[in-house]
Amino acid sequence: MSQTQELEKTLWLAADKLRSNMDAAEYKHVVLGLIFLKYISDAFDRIVPMFEDEIGVDWSDHSEAVKDISTSERVFFVPPSSRWKYLLGRAKLPTIGKDIDEAMDAIEKDNPSLKGVLPKDYARPALDKQRLGELIDLIGSIELIKKTTAVEDENGYKSEDLLGRVYEYFLGQFADAEGKKGGQFYTPQAIVKLLVEVLAPESEKRFYDGCCGSGGMFVQSEKFIAMHEHRIGKISIFGQESNPTTYKLAKMNLAIRGIEAKIELGDTFRDDKFPNLKVDYVLANPPFNVSDYSRNEADERWQFGIPPAGNANYAWIQHFISKLAPYGRAGIVLSNGSMSSEIATEGEIRQSIVDADLVDCMVALPPQLFYNTGIPACLWFFSRNKTNGKFRDRTNEILFIDARELGEMISRRHRDLTDEDVSKIAGTYHKWRSKEDYEQYEDEPGFCKAVNIQEVRKNNYILTPGRYIDFKDEQLDDEDFEEKMERLTVELSAQMENSSTLDEKIKENLAKIGYEV
Repeated sequence: MSQTQELEKTLWLAADKLRSNMDAAEYKHVVLGLIFLKYISDAFDRIVPMFEDEIGVDWSDHSEAVKDISTSERVFFVPPSSRWKYLLGRAKLPTIGKDIDEAMDAIEKDNPSLKGVLPKDYARPALDKQRLGELIDLIGSIELIKKTTAVEDENGYKSEDLLGRVYEYFLGQFADAEGKKGGQFYTPQAIVKLLVEVLAPESEKRFYDGCCGSGGMFVQSEKFIAMHEHRIGKISIFGQESNPTTYKLAKMNLAIRGIEAKIELGDTFRDDKFPNLKVDYVLANPPFNVSDYSRNEADERWQFGIPPAGNANYAWIQHFISKLAPYGRAGIVLSNGSMSSEIATEGEIRQSIVDADLVDCMVALPPQLFYNTGIPACLWFFSRNKTNGKFRDRTNEILFIDARELGEMISRRHRDLTDEDVSKIAGTYHKWRSKEDYEQYEDEPGFCKAVNIQEVRKNNYILTPGRYIDFKDEQLDDEDFEEKMERLTVELSAQMENSSTLDEKIKENLAKIGYEV
C-alpha cells in the first residue's frame, strides 16, 4: 500500500469514528464540505505572498485587488473569516458550527460560481460541536503530509492533488457506507477508468455527461489527458444532474481539482440544459431501468424510435447519441438487459441503431462492481463515424468483449477490476481499432470476437457478447481411462474407510453423554 493510500485509509477511519450515530448520507456533506473549504483556503494561501508584495500584509481595504489576483491565478477568493487557519483556531469553541456556516456564506458571496453549492448546516443542534472540532483538526492534518507542489508520489500524483485524492477516496467510502443509496452519486473508479481508457480522450475537446453524479467521469478524463499528454487538458466540460445534493458534490469535486465546467441542475429528459450541444465525447452511467421518467413522444431526440414509458434505457441511449458531433464517440454504462430486451419498442430501436452502424464495441462486465445494484451491467461504446481516417475503417463491424470472469473480490459484497483487467479490455479495443496494430488483434475464445453486422442481424440484433464469442477450449484430459478409474477407486475406498472411523468416534462420544445411536 502506498503512503498516499495509507493516508487516505487513516483519515477515513478517523473521520468515520467521529461520525458516531450520524447517518453516512448526512455525514458525507459535513466531511466533504470541510475538505473543500480546506482545499480552497490552502490554494488561496499559496498566492498570498503575491499580493503582500503588491499591497502589503493589511489588504482588508484592497479586497477587489486581491480578488483580481485570485481570478488571474484561477483560485477562489477566501475572506479572512473563512480561511482555514482562522477556523482552526476556533475549532474548540461551542460556536464553531456557526463560524463555518458564516465562512461558507462569505465564500459564496465572493465567488458567484459557488453560489448555492456549499453546505451551510454546521450550526444545527444535532451536530456534536466537539466532534466537529475534532474533525477540523483531523482534516487540518492533511497539510502536514504535503511537502511541495512540484513532487509527484509513487503513483504519479502531485502532492498538490492530495486533497483531491482524499475527496475522491471519501466519495467512494461514503458510497460503500450508504450501500444502495450511495451508488446514485458515485460510479466505481474502475468503471470510470475503463470508460476513459477505451475512449482515450484528447485535449482541446468537448465532453458531456447528462447524469453526471459527483463528476467522476470528468475528473478521470482530465487525469488521462494529463498522464498521456503531460499537461492539464484544456477541455470543455458540460454536465447535468437532476439531484440537487449530488449536483453540489459535482461542483465541489471539480472545483477542488481546478477543473472548469458548466454543470447545470435539472431533469435531462424534461429540461435538457444543452439542447443544441454537440460534443466529441460522452461518458455516462445513467440510472438503470428507470420506470418513472419524463417522456415526450414528440421529442426530436427519439431519432431511432420512441422509447417505452416503463424503461428509460433507450431514452438515455438516444439522448447521448444525439449529443455526438460528426466524429464523436460515447461510452455508456447500462444494465445487461439493454443488450437483448424486446420490451415494447426496445428491440426495434436497437435494430435501427445497429443498422445505422453506430455501435462500436460491447463489453459485458463482471458482477458485484456497483454499490447501488446487483443487476449485471455492460458498457456500450458508440462511434458516430467509423471511417475516421485516424483509425482503421470499421464499417459494419462490432467488437464484443466478455469481461465477466475478470476482477477480484475486495470485500464480501464488492468486486473490483484491477489495472491489468482495465488494460486488457482497453488494449484489446485499441488493437482492434488501430491501423498500425490491427495485425496484433486476434479473436480470443471466451474473451473477445470481432463480428460483422450481418451476423448480428442473423441473431435478431441481440448484442450480448456471449452470443458471438467462441467458447474457451477446456483442457484435454489425456489420462488413460483404466488408470484413472483405478486411481479414483483407491482414493474413494480410503475416503470411505476414513468416514467409517469417524462415524464410530461420533457414536462413542455420544454414548459418553448418554445418547445411543
